[in-house]
Amino acid sequence: MRTALGYQDVEIAGSFVPAARPLSVSVIICCYTIERWSDVVRAVASVRLQTLPAAEIILVVDHNERLATSARGAFPDVRVLENDETRGLSGARNTGVRAAGGDIVAFLDDDAAAAPHWLASFIAHYDDPRVQGVGGSATPIWTGGPRPRWLPAEFDWVVGCTYVGQPTEVAPVRNLVGCNMSFRREVFDLVGGFSAGIGRIGKRPLGGEETELCIRLGQAMPGATILYYPAVTVEHRVSPDRRRFRYFRSRCYSEGLSKAAVSRLVGADSGLATERSYVSSVLPRGFLLALLHLTLLRPAGAGRAFAIVFGLAATSFGYARGMVGLGRRTFPGSAPAASTSLIPAPVGDR
Repeated sequence: MRTALGYQDVEIAGSFVPAARPLSVSVIICCYTIERWSDVVRAVASVRLQTLPAAEIILVVDHNERLATSARGAFPDVRVLENDETRGLSGARNTGVRAAGGDIVAFLDDDAAAAPHWLASFIAHYDDPRVQGVGGSATPIWTGGPRPRWLPAEFDWVVGCTYVGQPTEVAPVRNLVGCNMSFRREVFDLVGGFSAGIGRIGKRPLGGEETELCIRLGQAMPGATILYYPAVTVEHRVSPDRRRFRYFRSRCYSEGLSKAAVSRLVGADSGLATERSYVSSVLPRGFLLALLHLTLLRPAGAGRAFAIVFGLAATSFGYARGMVGLGRRTFPGSAPAASTSLIPAPVGDR
C-alpha cells in the first residue's frame, strides 16, 4: 500500500512497516534592499510553485526595517526574520539556518528564481547518506541590454552565474554556487555557520563564504560528498550595473581579496585547489579561443582575450594584497573575521 505522500510501505512477515519519513526542506532567501523588491517577489513565487513543496520559506532581511515591514505584509505564508548578526549575507544566512526546521536547508538568492523541479531534484540525491550538499547551476538573465560581447563565459562567476570550466553533468565538487545550493541541516551543527569575516555586505562585491563553508565541511567529514547538478538551474537576474567593465574590474579584485580570506581560514592548499586548475587549463583555452575568433574577423574576440588577461591580473592582485594584509587584524575591503558558530553572540560582544 502507499502512504498519503506516495511512499511505498514494505510488508515484512505479514506486517506493513511504514515507509521512511520523507525529507523536509526549509528554503532560505536573504534580502537587503527595497530596490530589489520585484526580484524578491519573483524569488518567493518560484519557491511557492515547486513540485515538491517546501516545508517553510524563510525570508531573512539584512538590517532594513522598511523592507522587513513590507515583506511581512506581502508574504503572510513566509517566515520573515531580521538578521540578528553582523550586517551581511553570512549573518543573514546564519539567522535563517538557526530558525530552519527542515532536514535539508536550501538557499536561493533574492534576485534568482528557481525552476519548478528545483527542490525535488535536490532531494533525490540525499538518498545517498554520503551526500551532504547538493547544488545546481545559475543562468544569467541580462537586464538593461544584451550580454556584453567582451565578457568571456569563463568569467560568468563575476555575475554570480555558472561559468565555463564547471562540470556539465552530475559530479562531486569542492563547493557550490551560492545562489543555488542546499545542505543537510546537521552540516551546520557539525561545522558551524557561514563566516562573517568574508562574503558580501550590501553591494560590496566580495564573496567566498559558501566556498569556505564547503571546504570546512570537507575537512570535518573527509568522506562527505558535495554534488553539483547542472541540470537543476535557477535564473539569476543580472542588474545593468553588472554589465559594465567597472563592475568586472571591482568584482575580480574583490574575488582575490575573498580568496585570501578563505586561504587564511582553511589553508591555501584547500582554498586554491580548484582555482589552480581553472587558471592553468580553463583560462588558457578561453584566451586561445578568443584569439581564434579574432583571426576569423570577429572583433569581440579581442575584448574577451583582454578581459581574460585583465580579470586574472586583477584577481591575482587582489589576492596578493589580501595576503599582505594577513599580518594585520583585517585585510583590505573585508570585515574582521567572526566566529562561525550558529549560537548568537551576546549583543555586547558584536
